[in-house]
Amino acid sequence: MRLRHKPWAVEFIDAHTDVVIPNPEAHKTKWSEVFGNDNPVHIEVGTGKGQFVIGMALQNPDINYIGIELFDSVLVCALEKTIEAEKPANLRLLKVNGAKLEEFFAKGDVSRVYLNFSDPWPKIRHAKRRLTHEGFLKLYENVLIDNGEIHFKTDNRGLFEYSLVSMNEYGMALKFVSLDLHVNMPEDNVMTEYEQKFSALGQPIYRLECQFKSNK
Repeated sequence: MRLRHKPWAVEFIDAHTDVVIPNPEAHKTKWSEVFGNDNPVHIEVGTGKGQFVIGMALQNPDINYIGIELFDSVLVCALEKTIEAEKPANLRLLKVNGAKLEEFFAKGDVSRVYLNFSDPWPKIRHAKRRLTHEGFLKLYENVLIDNGEIHFKTDNRGLFEYSLVSMNEYGMALKFVSLDLHVNMPEDNVMTEYEQKFSALGQPIYRLECQFKSNK
């Protein structure tokens, strides 16, 4: 993703602490207090400009959503869209590094992880940076409920194949695999900005759902 510097982004983000949660580590094990309910929490790691996580929050009011994005100039776009959507009560954003999830979530705090159009890091020496590398899978397992799920979408065939192997070798159960999601697109599918772009060009969208095994 090409980042365009927005010098006003930090100030704008800091002015909306009702959406972008400051000091999220203070809410570890206590996210129900943030949302005011005990509904499941789903997180999107690398939420980008926010179209997916906002759409999911609007579509599923009985689920709490947290979009995670590190870069101010990107997160501010998600914040603006959240404001335009009248700030859904079941949506929050975090400006944090997704590699540090355990600082903000304890085991069982999260019910599902979404990974959408993550950086493929195609060079072999960068494999550990891929969000479906075993190191990240362990991280997700440590914050998810037992039998928690990962839902993953990408346009990158190489990353998709790598992810299938990585998750299988980790011992996860594959629940759904699609080599072209839009051929028989589920009615409840919420598209990301990238998904709209790539599908309009005729590129297949790869998707999988996998589940951690509680007896692992």
